[in-house]
Amino acid sequence: MSTNTRSTDDRPPAVQRIPHEDELARGLRAADASAFAAVYLRWGSLVHTMATRSLGDTHEAEDVTQQVFLGAWRGRTGFRPERGPLGAWLVGITRRKIVDALAARTKRLTVIDSVAHDAGSHRQEVSAPDEVLDRVLLVDALSRLPYHQREVLCMAFYEDLTQVQISERTGMPLGTVKSHTRRGLHRLREAMEQGLSDESAA
Repeated sequence: MSTNTRSTDDRPPAVQRIPHEDELARGLRAADASAFAAVYLRWGSLVHTMATRSLGDTHEAEDVTQQVFLGAWRGRTGFRPERGPLGAWLVGITRRKIVDALAARTKRLTVIDSVAHDAGSHRQEVSAPDEVLDRVLLVDALSRLPYHQREVLCMAFYEDLTQVQISERTGMPLGTVKSHTRRGLHRLREAMEQGLSDESAA
């Protein structure tokens, strides 16, 4: 028996074939779940890194990453290979989702100031008593909101929590948190406007 015969145990393991981008794109458009999983494995880290660098918040970045790939799956028929590669398409979706997240954050963080500014914009000069009154009206308007709307707005205003963080703390689904925020802000503005109207009529 020859001692030069190589044992099969010494053979290097087979290298797993990595699907080509075009192949993944075809699989995604065909609603192939395994192709979608491969797409996530290949570009998930890039998307998350882009979101983290832009937002500076891991929780928001995770939320954006989820939105990007859900959006890619739901809008897969909108991908056109002739317009560019799949990776570039995903980067484009990521950028749009980041812009949306930044816009939502800006609205959340400035809403109190904007409410006070909008409510007092008709005044040429704002005196100290008027500023105090605006704040009193705001606190009163918050206190009159339904419990869950008041809860999520207070967490956003005073604790600077993102909607994802509010969802994690309260146990409410993220969609419910967003709904309470939207309705609460609408009621808050209405209450502030009504309070200033009553003040003017007095």
